[in-house]
Amino acid sequence: MTDWSGIAGELERVLRLRSIPFAMQMFESRAEMEAVPRIRRPKAVHTLDQIVGQAARLGWTVGVTADDLVGDQCRAVVGLGAAKTAAWQSGAHMQGVWFATDADAAAHQAAMACVPDGRYEALAVGPLAGGKLGRPDIALFYATPGAMIYFINGLQWAGYKRFDWSCVGESACADSWGRALTTRLPSLSIPCYAERRYGGVQDDEMLMATPPEYLEIALAGMAALAKNGLRYPFPAYGIQQDVRDGMAVSYKPG
Repeated sequence: MTDWSGIAGELERVLRLRSIPFAMQMFESRAEMEAVPRIRRPKAVHTLDQIVGQAARLGWTVGVTADDLVGDQCRAVVGLGAAKTAAWQSGAHMQGVWFATDADAAAHQAAMACVPDGRYEALAVGPLAGGKLGRPDIALFYATPGAMIYFINGLQWAGYKRFDWSCVGESACADSWGRALTTRLPSLSIPCYAERRYGGVQDDEMLMATPPEYLEIALAGMAALAKNGLRYPFPAYGIQQDVRDGMAVSYKPG
């Protein structure tokens, strides 16, 4: 079995994380979700941002169904319930709030990465290290921009590929967990207003959502970078110093 506790601990150490790495797992039935040991169930209606915040900030493992979430915007991203109605697709609820016209609102809805409706009845979010979610679909963590680029550098150490992230603006959960669940690729997002207002995301935090296998790839890459003296946090060299001495530490002459 995968040592999720060890992986989470190493991520926290290397990236100096201020909140814990956590996992999200989709379930085809409510009963399967409720069978997770000591899982919490909401006693009030929440946004999914709040449920994610309870996992990241409080260390809770929480399971939800469509009925636990405040509206179709949250449900649609993770494919719970029959959320993607014509009314939802129109974006009418966002026109005049986030977007100037009906066309703008509908274009935003169409741009979101969402799990298709119909397959899943429930999901759970909880600490990666806890091991309650034994087969997480994705792993997630909040970190500063500096920590995020170092994690990405680790991913790119071997088998390099360019990453292209999406940004739908509001409803940025579609850029993180929505995109990671649907594309099976690492997905970086700038958390939106709702995530910050309702999910407790701090002003300097970004969110990475990724299939769990990429964590070990990134950790191996960051370990290789560290051997080259490239570590996080990045030491400031000085904006007025002669750069040649600093560059010579990392790069061969010539």
